[in-house]
Amino acid sequence: MHYLSTRDDRAEPATLPFEDVLLAGLAADGGLYVPERLPQLSAAALGNAAALPYPELAARVVAPFAGASFSEAELLALAEAAYAGFRHRAIAPLVQINRRLWLLELFHGPTLAFKDLALQLLGRLFDAALARRGERVTIVGATSGDTGSAALAACRDRAALDIFILYPQGRVSEVQRRQMTTVEAPNAHAIAIEGTFDDCQDLVKALFAEPGLRDELNLSAVNSINFARIAAQIVYYVAAATALGAPGRRVSFSVPTGNFGNVYAGHLARGMGLPIERLVIGTNENDILARYLASGDMAIAPVTPSLSPSMDIQVSSNFERLLFELKGRDGGAVAAALRAFRREGRLPLDAQAWRAAQGLLSGHRVDTGATMRAMAKTYARTGILIDPHTAVGVAAAQAELDRGEDAAPMIALACAHPAKFPDAVERATGVRPALPPGFEDLFERPERITVLPNDLGAVARFLRARARCLHQAA
Repeated sequence: MHYLSTRDDRAEPATLPFEDVLLAGLAADGGLYVPERLPQLSAAALGNAAALPYPELAARVVAPFAGASFSEAELLALAEAAYAGFRHRAIAPLVQINRRLWLLELFHGPTLAFKDLALQLLGRLFDAALARRGERVTIVGATSGDTGSAALAACRDRAALDIFILYPQGRVSEVQRRQMTTVEAPNAHAIAIEGTFDDCQDLVKALFAEPGLRDELNLSAVNSINFARIAAQIVYYVAAATALGAPGRRVSFSVPTGNFGNVYAGHLARGMGLPIERLVIGTNENDILARYLASGDMAIAPVTPSLSPSMDIQVSSNFERLLFELKGRDGGAVAAALRAFRREGRLPLDAQAWRAAQGLLSGHRVDTGATMRAMAKTYARTGILIDPHTAVGVAAAQAELDRGEDAAPMIALACAHPAKFPDAVERATGVRPALPPGFEDLFERPERITVLPNDLGAVARFLRARARCLHQAA
């Protein structure tokens, strides 16, 4: 299995094996890596999946993407270690909400968010690959809330890497911030940027675009721009669908979406043979994806702070991977379209690509009022507390179900524990969710807070001053 960049415009694009893609994160031309071909899951493999423990399923699903870089036996050992600390034996359990709607709980990991399912495995993949090579890397990432804490938890205290996470100052919940700023590890750094998540994401991409800096610090990424994370996220789609009867029964998924990585993993799962009836996108007020699906017009608007801050995004990086498909895997066309998008704030209209996207996805805008109602109704009817991001997915799922009777069950992704957003949950339900065991002292732990301006030079200087690979080399 080899991978190519979404922006490679050569007649014969350059390709890399999985291990190189894992360690590189972002392509040198600014594009995102995608597999040359999509592996297929046979009906027999899907039929056996429901009986497998989650780590074994993860090893089997990820193995075709890893190719010769990691054997299935290696992947199984890494997956068993990655998921050993999860608080639920099923790792990603399903909970029925009503006759047609289920919740897929993805928040039983060490930082209470779905990012743990991919990043706990990713951290161990990095360790194994770097140990083989005798190398060190400097990981940089941007977070709108949950990726940062999950990445820091997965990478802390690892000898072969340093990790720097950029988050938007004042635009994450207090629990999200403290999960990042209370990590006591010499290799882990959380940086508050005076700007939005999109600013943080642009800074990360700019760091990678600086050839001297990229090589000097051996930069890598753990955001969903790293394809290894996408591969690991495919696993819970397979687990949920097969638990409800796939491949003999079709299912649908509703995904609260900001950066498009989570729903893109579902899109790939469907392409691999998982019988997914519908993929539904739920957005908050930052509805660039829902607007695109409705009209074909993808235009950047100002970022609006919302109850679901992890989705307060206007530039959805992973949409580039889908755009690569929509444009016939033409890297030159993708690169040109994205240059225009950045220059003009609007993706050039492409009616054919838009119609193709509409055939793959449906989208719903869920504003603050609808988010609050979804939290309140879910609690009133089931006694289950859900966080605002999950509420966006639930509301989008219900809106899709209300369009007409559908035999396929709908699975809404529950992406974060309600205790990560206690103020919003309490406002909606009157109940303040408690943090799970192990987090009781979170608000007493000392914070290490670094605030930097939205300036590439300032961030680069901070990295150079603290990256151990640079100083050990010196």
